[in-house]
Amino acid sequence: MAGGPKKCLSLIGFSLICFKMVASAKTALEIPTIDQAYSKISDSITVEWATVPGATSYLLTAEDGDTVIETTVDNSPGTVTGLKAATLYQITIRSISAAGRSQASPPKQAKTVLAAPILEVSSPSPNSILVQWEAVYMAIGFSVSVMRANGLGRIWKENTTNTSLTFTSLDSGTLYTIKAFAWNANGTPGDDSTCNQRTSPRAPANIQVSFDSGALKASVSWAPTEGAFNYTVMALSDSSELSCSTTFSSCTISSLQCGTEYLISVLASNDAGSSKTASAVTLKTVACAPARVMIQEDPPGHLSVAWSDVDLGDYYVAFVKSDDGLEVHCNTSLTQCNFLSECGFTYFISVFAYNKAGQSPLGDVFNYTTAPCCPSDINPVLVSSDRVEIVWSPVRGAELYETKAVDGFNVVECNDTAPTCTLSALECDTKYNITVYSFSEARGSNMSCTSQFITTAPCSPEIKNVTQNEFSMIIVHWRSTNDDATYTVTAQGEKGLYQCSSMGESCTIGGLPCGSVFSVTAVAETRAGRSLPSYSVPLETVPCCPAGLTVTQVTQSVINVSWTLGTGAQTYVIVLESRTGQSKCHTHQNHCLLGCVACGVNYTVALKAISATGLTADCAYPSYSSSACCPLGVKLYRLGPNGIRIYWQASRGSANYSTDLYGSKGIFTCVSSTGLSFCDVTEIPCGDVYTVMVSPVAETGLKLTFCPKKIYSVTCSGSTLGMVIYRGKRNAE
Repeated sequence: MAGGPKKCLSLIGFSLICFKMVASAKTALEIPTIDQAYSKISDSITVEWATVPGATSYLLTAEDGDTVIETTVDNSPGTVTGLKAATLYQITIRSISAAGRSQASPPKQAKTVLAAPILEVSSPSPNSILVQWEAVYMAIGFSVSVMRANGLGRIWKENTTNTSLTFTSLDSGTLYTIKAFAWNANGTPGDDSTCNQRTSPRAPANIQVSFDSGALKASVSWAPTEGAFNYTVMALSDSSELSCSTTFSSCTISSLQCGTEYLISVLASNDAGSSKTASAVTLKTVACAPARVMIQEDPPGHLSVAWSDVDLGDYYVAFVKSDDGLEVHCNTSLTQCNFLSECGFTYFISVFAYNKAGQSPLGDVFNYTTAPCCPSDINPVLVSSDRVEIVWSPVRGAELYETKAVDGFNVVECNDTAPTCTLSALECDTKYNITVYSFSEARGSNMSCTSQFITTAPCSPEIKNVTQNEFSMIIVHWRSTNDDATYTVTAQGEKGLYQCSSMGESCTIGGLPCGSVFSVTAVAETRAGRSLPSYSVPLETVPCCPAGLTVTQVTQSVINVSWTLGTGAQTYVIVLESRTGQSKCHTHQNHCLLGCVACGVNYTVALKAISATGLTADCAYPSYSSSACCPLGVKLYRLGPNGIRIYWQASRGSANYSTDLYGSKGIFTCVSSTGLSFCDVTEIPCGDVYTVMVSPVAETGLKLTFCPKKIYSVTCSGSTLGMVIYRGKRNAE
């Protein structure tokens, strides 16, 4: 199935081709005839022919036996391009229309002209141009012409069989147009080559040099040169080469070296090259700053400044400026200057060399610091046993102060930036030679400073013991090694401050209050100052005796003793003593019950006030007589219908007694006369039960209430005389 269409297409194609050929045979175009064929350019041939009616275009063909080149053109003349120079070609032409193309015309021969020489041009000098080229195929001669590019002036033309020519007597820095072509043996000229070349410029004239000594640069100027595009200034010395370039007529060369002689030259240049070097100008720069500057201060107060000699230096100026702004200088042709100096200043020193070009650049600025001044107003503001604090006014140039205290063998030092020093760890009551040296990092210590003597305060005394004598005087003993010292002993407590003084080793303090605690210290004092207090010794005085003491009978054999508090006392011992015995109580309170007290006996009263540490104060008080004994055998007897006699048996001792009868109808009291052992109560109601108590009456009139009570019934019947019925007894209330 696939082979069918391919064959069909082939038959159809064949039919079409046949049809075309038949049609062409019927309408064939006229064959053009070449009138002439010639070459004016080495890569083309131009063809001329008569126009063919009905032709819409023409096909030109050029053959050289190796290649065939075709070109379609619209009408005559037509040009075939892309050909080889100096080559013979067969040229044919066909006419073309919509119906097809005609047969080729009879051939016509034509030869392309010579190729143009390839030029190399240069300007070896400001007034010449050199033209060079390579040999051209089939050429036997060459023609070269030169003229100004602007068309003005003469034309130089030369023929030659060589491949180079030099044109002279030209204007410098001028643009010229160069044209060249080759010809063959028939004299037919080939293609021409055209190029432009400028002659090189002449060297600039009238060179001027201006030197800036401060910036170490030179400004160079000159008269402009015709045709120069750029200028290059060269500065040459034995050790360096500097340059600058510009399109103007002046240029500045920087970074010149001091103390150097330069040759200055200027080159003009354009696209043809550079001019020859003109005569160089000599430039001497300023001298370099002097080196190896040496500064010495010998003796103090005199500065010597010396330096090394420098090239191109005519004379020198040395400047010395102190840090307070004052400046001095010296001018010399030598290499040394001398100046006056002061302590504590920093001097800034610079040396300049001078010549006709000016001042040398600033070299190193040297600074020299003289020794700092010595403090002169040293003042001790604090002197203690182991420290001395001194102050002084700041001095010029001192960055640090070194203070030394020497006692012959030992040295104590302190360093500080402040004008003050506290020397510590000193020996008490010792004479020190103290010197303050000023110090600066640049110069060190000024060892010429004077010293002064300062004695430390006395040593602290050592209290050996504190004793109290029988007169309550305090005696303090101490130990000390000070010379000519006065000692003050102080006992200080809540009750105040007490002192005594002595130049020996003991003193006595009196009038210290009882029951107090004191801290006892001792201080030594000399003209140098006061010592630190000694270690304190505690002192406790005996407790105070209670100011008041009261004895109260509680029962017939028990009394209560109370007292006011004694300052400093922690416990108390109360003792009542008589010929019959002793009653004693130890308590921390301010009262105590004493038993086994005999009634009607006189007792001595003693009290001991004891402190927490055991100190005891013996206190004496007035004697105490115990109360009379309670009566025994209390009985009641009727004295008529409304009377009662109370009878008792008195114990030892004489006393008055008081009788009280307590009943529901009232209280009835009677008091016996001295020496009697009864008393009567009249008008007492009968028919009641009475509580009866007979009590001795104290000397103060106080009725004692601790005697036993008895109960009696008083009836209204029976005899009006006789005993009253005893009902029992009651405990004392």
